[in-house]
Amino acid sequence: MLKELAQEKWSGKINVLTVGAKKEDGGTRESVVKVGGESTLPFLFSDGEMPHKPVIAAEVWDVAPGDWPTALNNGLKSVYDSPVAWAEKMVNECKAELICLRLQGAHPDLGNRSVEQETKLVKEILAKVKVPFIIVGCGDDAKDNLVLPACAEATKGERCLFGSAVQENYKTLVAACLADGHNVIAESPIDINIAKQLNILISELGFPLEKIAINPTVGALGYGLEYAYSIMERARLAALTGDKMLALPFICFIGSESWRAKEAKATIDENAEWGKELERGIAWEVLTATTFLQSGADILVMRHPEAINLTHQHINKLMKR
Repeated sequence: MLKELAQEKWSGKINVLTVGAKKEDGGTRESVVKVGGESTLPFLFSDGEMPHKPVIAAEVWDVAPGDWPTALNNGLKSVYDSPVAWAEKMVNECKAELICLRLQGAHPDLGNRSVEQETKLVKEILAKVKVPFIIVGCGDDAKDNLVLPACAEATKGERCLFGSAVQENYKTLVAACLADGHNVIAESPIDINIAKQLNILISELGFPLEKIAINPTVGALGYGLEYAYSIMERARLAALTGDKMLALPFICFIGSESWRAKEAKATIDENAEWGKELERGIAWEVLTATTFLQSGADILVMRHPEAINLTHQHINKLMKR
């Protein structure tokens, strides 16, 4: 005797976030990325809708990284000197749906690149690479408050996703994105209450919830992944039961977390029994990415080309109903 499959129906729904703008929308992108819109937990198609698949953004820096492990450098070092070539490689070879440009060189301790240098670079890359863009600051609040608003103005009409707005420093970036038509990443330290409060604070400035992505600051495989997963799961369950302040897509910076884990970057000379560092590092990034897909990740920011390709394959399989 056949039994009916148990189904869960939810009253809430995740907002749809749109990144990128084509010519008819006032931008110059050749594609637009939409994420969110779920009315069910990840990939449970019998319970509700999942109209937009998770997407991958390839991380590109404005300067050559100085502390990335050899296994990661071997796949990218040839393009470190040209952020344009780096971005083109990730789009052409890895089919990245977005580019996440990290303006790390603006940091006072890592080059202290000027506002003019960064805005010039942003314009140059957007002119050459036509996918939607995520633009992230260097992490120094004072410098980001100068650089990011200038970059937002320089990319007006392109509907980029800018980050990050944090509880201690969100007003300047939010005001710039509101003025120039961009989206915002709201970053919180693995805390569902802070995430919700930050979204409330941003929305009180008149910024639409439909233009916010939550960065819950995840951990890598083996490094607090379970805790970050549980926070994301709680937030998604709250959203699906009607909490509009948490009904926002997730963006997870997978690459930066995965490749700083000891198991991903330790050389074979240090730990021969762990196997080749390249295979190990790629596996660490892929497994971190695929795990967070199950907790509701909508945008994965990744680094290694092979890890991106493998995760693309996994997403395509999961989206087969």
